Amino acid sequence: MQVDIIFKIAAIGILITVVTQVLKKSDRDDIATLVSLAGLIIVLSLVINMISELFESIKNIFNLF
Repeated sequence: MQVDIIFKIAAIGILITVVTQVLKKSDRDDIATLVSLAGLIIVLSLVINMISELFESIKNIFNLF
């Protein structure tokens, strides 16, 4: 497993949290929600790619399809 993916996800999480808190303090709750949603979508795309690679390697190991 690649450790750099974990660091990327953690960095995205920290960045999104800081931006969201700044936006909430400046009474921009609607934009803060959109930023949180965008961060979630970015992280999910990274995780979905990793799961896809996992299934491909499992398929190759067991010679499926």
